[in-house]
Amino acid sequence: MMTALILPVLLGGAGLAIDVTNLMLSKRQLQEATDAAALAVSGAMANGADTATAQTLGKDFVAGQLANYVDSTQIAAVKNATVVSINSATDAATGAKTYAVAVTSNANIALTPLTGLFAGQSVAVSAASNTLSGAGAGAGSGTAAASNGISMDILLDESGSMAENTTTVKGTTCILNLLGICIGQQTTYVTKIEALKKAAATLFDALDKSDPNTRYVRTGTISYTNGIKGQSAMAWGTTASRTYVTSMTMNPTGGTDATSSVTTATTNIQKNQYGTDPESVAQAKKNNKTSDRIMVLMTDGEMTGNGTTWSQKLDLSVRNGCDAAKASGIRIYTIAFMAPDRGKALLQYCASTAANYYQPDTMDALVASFKAVADNTIKPVNRLTN
Repeated sequence: MMTALILPVLLGGAGLAIDVTNLMLSKRQLQEATDAAALAVSGAMANGADTATAQTLGKDFVAGQLANYVDSTQIAAVKNATVVSINSATDAATGAKTYAVAVTSNANIALTPLTGLFAGQSVAVSAASNTLSGAGAGAGSGTAAASNGISMDILLDESGSMAENTTTVKGTTCILNLLGICIGQQTTYVTKIEALKKAAATLFDALDKSDPNTRYVRTGTISYTNGIKGQSAMAWGTTASRTYVTSMTMNPTGGTDATSSVTTATTNIQKNQYGTDPESVAQAKKNNKTSDRIMVLMTDGEMTGNGTTWSQKLDLSVRNGCDAAKASGIRIYTIAFMAPDRGKALLQYCASTAANYYQPDTMDALVASFKAVADNTIKPVNRLTN
């Protein structure tokens, strides 16, 4: 008799525990879905999507995130209950846009029968997520006046091997002329230094497009052989860096050692704890409260110094320089262009992450690598604000 009396209570308690656990899990899953959707929508808007397309993306994203947890009927209901709102603002001084995205949704979670006797057949859970993206999203106020700046130093190999040909055909030249008629032609190829200049121009173009009024981006360029060959100092925009790269010789000579370039670039752009380093001071003058420090290291060879054979000592010194740069908060992108294995290994080591390392073997791939660096650097900040 006691068992008969207590059993419904025990079953009810067990059912209640199951329902509470299920409700908590369902709410977390829904929250994660709206978080992911809000980030996806803000990223889409920053990349040029129209509002209607982005709103549809948000609804589809929530539904897709929940597809592993609920059946198709419930997915359709959640999708219909999802609301995506998008508000944009444009900074009058810079033309930079920011996007505030809000995604809300709710779902009805079925209860166990005993709990249902007291609380109904289902309980609604809801979630809301807000994101901010664009030039002003990084520092927290949502305005362009409180944005992230970029301080980038670009290290380019100008050693003798850069005079070698790529596999990209440039044209033909006549090598045998008879009575004004060319009867013998030779294929000419784009050299590595020519390919590098084109690739660097692509990087500069992307940076300029993202910051047409030179409010956020500062660049500098260092070219090196067995030491620093020359450099353009850190300056707003890309004009000085572009001019420097354009003027680089078309007939490079010399060995390869990036040590002094890496250490010099680190000195140029690293932060100090007081905010009195040159780049922090320069960025603060344009009210950029924070700034990303970026180093781009490119080579087509291995560390040989003045010689023609690989030097383990120089290779190690570059690695140590990269370690110091990363320790100081500098993000390093590396590009090994038609490089030998030891050159590739060095640049793989120096890159901040595996995704920051590029290994192009053609001119087109080199151009794409520099473009990818630019895209990753200037990618709008998307952050959850709730």
